[in-house]
This record gives sequence, structure tokens and C-alpha cells, in this order.
Amino acid sequence: MLIHVGYDIGLQLSAPTPLLLLLDVQANRRRDILYEDAVNVPDIAIERGLDLYGNRTQRLIAPAGRLKLSYRAVVRDSGELEEAPVNAREIPVADLPNYAMHFLGGSRYCETDELTQIAWQLFGNVPPGYARVKAICNFVHDQIKFDYQAARSTRTAFEAYKERTGVCRDFAHLAIAFCRCLNIPAAYVNGYLGDIGVPLDPAPMDFSAWFEAYIDNRWVTFDARHNKPRTGRIVIARGRDAADVAMVTSFGQHYLAEFKVICEEVEPQRAAQLTTRAA
Repeated sequence: MLIHVGYDIGLQLSAPTPLLLLLDVQANRRRDILYEDAVNVPDIAIERGLDLYGNRTQRLIAPAGRLKLSYRAVVRDSGELEEAPVNAREIPVADLPNYAMHFLGGSRYCETDELTQIAWQLFGNVPPGYARVKAICNFVHDQIKFDYQAARSTRTAFEAYKERTGVCRDFAHLAIAFCRCLNIPAAYVNGYLGDIGVPLDPAPMDFSAWFEAYIDNRWVTFDARHNKPRTGRIVIARGRDAADVAMVTSFGQHYLAEFKVICEEVEPQRAAQLTTRAA
């Protein structure tokens, strides 16, 4: 399967402003990229690197005025549904590797102190391992009503639990917080997830958020919003929560003037045309 991904993001800036971007396809999927028309802003130097979580970063100083960031790529994907390892076991905290321990505590959007008692009341009697994480996803999926108009960048997991509304990041934050309350490491993930193999979503195409739980000595993908295995996820960044993986961080004021995301399956002939045009 070939997936065409990309974005057009327009920013209006009142003064020269440093920007930090986390918009590149994750390093471990680079080998799957057949072609890439990377971000390249004329006359502006872009410094590329990695952050603490291994996410690919881009730093630049944007001039005052309108700045357009565009990206296109065709990515090869297996086309297989992601796994649902129903027998995956929970790892005792004493046996967790050090890097997984980092994903156990509370963070900016995941207040484990507010949700621990609730988590144990809801899921304490569920068998540990995959079944417990799945039960969390089921609850969050039923608890929160997806509402694109209700998006709020400051909403936390506890607030999502109380308000019962939000967008994909809120589903992820609440599920992550519940996992951590139950001593299951959980990481926030964002990236591309098109309507491939499922009915088209009437909501505007956007970047998506989901999470990974550390069970059976590996990271396993879960998605509390869609709550079913999907195909074609392409990771951009991982972190403790959305604060670690903001796609555009401006160290100054800016106005979002344009926002378009693309994620669609394409036939090989179409991919070749895209490749030719990009070249």
C-alpha cells in the first residue's frame, strides 16, 4: 500500500520569530518513504536535529509577514491492520526498563494525582495486561463525545473526564492518564491517520493522536477515539503528552492563517505522477 501524506500550514507573524517544528515523519519510517518534497523555505535556513524522544526537529527564524510551510511524501505501508495482542501481559514496575519508567508519572496534560482513585475503582478488577488497557479504551471511547468544535488546547485529562467532550488528543490524554495510574507506562503519539479501509469521516482531515502502552516488554498501539485496529498510521512524534510534541512552537506571537492535512491511499501510477511532479 502507498500513502500520500502532507500538509500546508500558513502562519502570519508580526515580527521575526524563532520556530520549532515537529512535523517530519518519524525516523524509523524514513526507509518507507518513496519520495519526499520536504519543507524548504526560500532564503530561510532550517536546522534539523532530534529532540530528547528521538523526534525529528526543524528550527528556523521566520521573518515578519506570511510564512507557508508545505510538505508532501509517498510512504510505503504494509496495509495490514495493527496487532491486537490479547495475551500481552502487564510488566511489574520492578521489572520495567528505565526508559519506560519515564512514561509512568503525571505530566502537563495527564494528572495522575487527580485520576488514580477513579482509575482503580473503574479498572482495578480487570485482568492486567492487554485486557486492562482495552477496557480503558472502551471506557474513554464511550465517555467522551468527539466534537471538533470543542477543541481546546488547555484541556487536561481530568477535565476531559469531567466535560465528556473533546478531540482525539483528549481521548489519548485520558487513556494515558488511566494507564499510568495503574502502573502501565503510556506514551502520547501523533501523526497521520487517513480514512483508509473505513468509511470517510465527515470531520475535517487533521493530524491524529493516539497512544502506546508498554506491555509484554514492547510498545503496543491503542486508539481510544476510534477504538479498533486501523491500517496506515504514520507516526510523526512521541512524548509524554501533547506538550512534548507540539507540531509548531513559536517563540513569539503568530496567527494560523492556513491549515490543510493530506493522508490518502494512492495507486502506484498516481504515486509515480506525484514523484515526477515533486522532482
